[in-house]
Amino acid sequence: MARSQPSNFKQQLILAMKWGLGLAFIGLVGLVIAVAVAMASLPDYQQLSKRSDLGQMVRVRAADGTLLVSLGPSFGRWLSYDEIPPTMRAAMIAVEDRRFRSHFGVDPIGMARSVKVRLESGSWRQGGSTITQQLARNIFLTNSRTFGRKIKEAVLALAIERKFSKDQILELYLNRVYFGGGAYGIDAASRTFFGHGAERLSLGEAAIIAGLVKAPSNYSPTADVEAARGRAGVVLNSLVDNGFLPASQAGAVDPAVIKVQPGPKQNSVRYFTDWALPQLDMLIDETSDPIDVFTTLDPGMQAAANRAVNAHVPAGTQGALVAMDRDGAVRAMIGGRDYVDSIYNRATQAERQPGSAWKIFVYLAALESGMKPSDTVVDEPVTIGGWTPRNSTRTNLGPISLREAFSRSINTISAKIGDALGFGTIADMGRRFGISGKISTYPSMVLGTSEVRLIDMTRAFASIQNRGVSITPYAIRRVVTSNGRLLYQHQPDEQRVLVAPWVAAGMTDMLQSAVLSGTGRAAAIGRPVAGKTGTTSSNKDGWFIGFSSGLTTGVWMGRDDARAVSGLQGGTAPARAFADFMKIAVAKRPVEQFETRAPLPDWQLERDEESWGYALEELPPMVDENGNPVGTGPIGPADPLGPQRDPAPVDQQWLDEVLRRNPENRPPPPAPTQRPPAPGPAQRVPPPRQPSEQPADPLQPRP
Repeated sequence: MARSQPSNFKQQLILAMKWGLGLAFIGLVGLVIAVAVAMASLPDYQQLSKRSDLGQMVRVRAADGTLLVSLGPSFGRWLSYDEIPPTMRAAMIAVEDRRFRSHFGVDPIGMARSVKVRLESGSWRQGGSTITQQLARNIFLTNSRTFGRKIKEAVLALAIERKFSKDQILELYLNRVYFGGGAYGIDAASRTFFGHGAERLSLGEAAIIAGLVKAPSNYSPTADVEAARGRAGVVLNSLVDNGFLPASQAGAVDPAVIKVQPGPKQNSVRYFTDWALPQLDMLIDETSDPIDVFTTLDPGMQAAANRAVNAHVPAGTQGALVAMDRDGAVRAMIGGRDYVDSIYNRATQAERQPGSAWKIFVYLAALESGMKPSDTVVDEPVTIGGWTPRNSTRTNLGPISLREAFSRSINTISAKIGDALGFGTIADMGRRFGISGKISTYPSMVLGTSEVRLIDMTRAFASIQNRGVSITPYAIRRVVTSNGRLLYQHQPDEQRVLVAPWVAAGMTDMLQSAVLSGTGRAAAIGRPVAGKTGTTSSNKDGWFIGFSSGLTTGVWMGRDDARAVSGLQGGTAPARAFADFMKIAVAKRPVEQFETRAPLPDWQLERDEESWGYALEELPPMVDENGNPVGTGPIGPADPLGPQRDPAPVDQQWLDEVLRRNPENRPPPPAPTQRPPAPGPAQRVPPPRQPSEQPADPLQPRP
């Protein structure tokens, strides 16, 4: 009986060994099958080298091609194994996987050390992953630290080692691994941190890059240069300890003197890119290829805009600026004092009351109704529906010209115009010029009580500069892939005539007067400028919007909480910021004189103007107050009525839009005109108006 116990134990041990060997065999077979399946499912080398699985890289460039910002992963150039500097290859192996050349994809010694630390600490503090395992994780797996993920990682590493050579694995790794700062691969990292390609990496620079893989955010040279240099010292010691580098050569490298390229300044320019990039969804089809987005932004103007706003914005307030060219190209955009502090774009998102800057729509409606800048109006107390507007000076000037009323920003005249023409007419004019928000039709709306965006108001002024033809702001000129394939090219939008040229010319006349002798004098820059100030009640908002030499710029200042700002007026800080910016922005542009006397239609000309050749050039067909075409052409004192001809055809659909006319109410085509006989000697021409005669106020109610 005593001998039976050892015999039973021996039998049980043999049975356990058999089971163990059987399970090991099954596990080995399973591992072989798993590796074989993984090998079969692995992409080929060419597919892995495309790096499209890492996400899309978007490089945003200025109008001159300079890089504004790079978003998403940055890849740089793919370097073959032979193009990678030997010191870079050695540094990565020394610090990340010193037995890389000898193991079969997994490192049993490293894994054992990792398991030991796991049992002692209760967490995975040492990865123990080889370069091959890291490559497998970066391509196919997540960074979760679980036992299941480690098994998958090991299987994939074994498959990768069977499918690719060691040199290919190292090439894939060095071109795909993440180094921080959005840089994937050593070439992108070298360009990001040192400003040159990876083929030119020095030993010290290679040590810094190799040290980033462990913790890219902690050791990033642009975030903490001292930490990056300290980590580089660890890499250099590893090179010596593992026999890759003589101690004398490593000792000759001083990480403290390695120059790191500062990260790109993405402060004010990010307001522009945040506004521009969402437009890509409407411009190009979805693609995962890296793309370059060429924009309209002028780096010099952007820098000048940033300086101008920050130099003049009152303490505790915010400022915004938009500058657009005559074709709508946005050249500069400031959405706030500091993008890092606030990403809210006050140029494109904020809706604020424009104050007197809104009066352009009031006076455009007045000009379109037949008034002229030289017409006399009376500044006097007025009450409309219980509302009594007052001028900022608390005084009334009596009879003044429409031009002076605008340049002095007389509130009573704006109120009288709105009352005479209808406040809905003023609102329609604002919508016609691109104001997208809700517009009030209460009488006080003529003083700018409806909230608007700066970019919309700037667009309206740009359309006035463009002789009354619509302007559409745009930011993206073209989009190309990294291999040069064109995805988008900007084409000019179909332009619409918003007001007749003589209306735009009259408005420009008054806008220029506002800068020469009115509330916008601080915006003068030594060349023709046309613009308008805007100040809201209690000085909550200050605006100045104007144009010169083809560039239109709008400036707004105020508090985000809409509290009063002591001393803030459109003619002070905003106008000064406008002037400082425009002096630089248009310095290299030719001086342009404004067109302020475009020929008027016949129905608006007085007799003396008809007789003495006010309209001296051929124009497109004009219309009378009923929308009927009228003849145009040179006229002069020899023939007061000018050469007569049948009116040229006019686009009736355009007239319907401009006159807000129902197509069913179109007048019948006019009959051919008959040339009247020339005036004989007995006919008398009415004498010209005497200067002493005071014309009637066109805004007074008619008897």
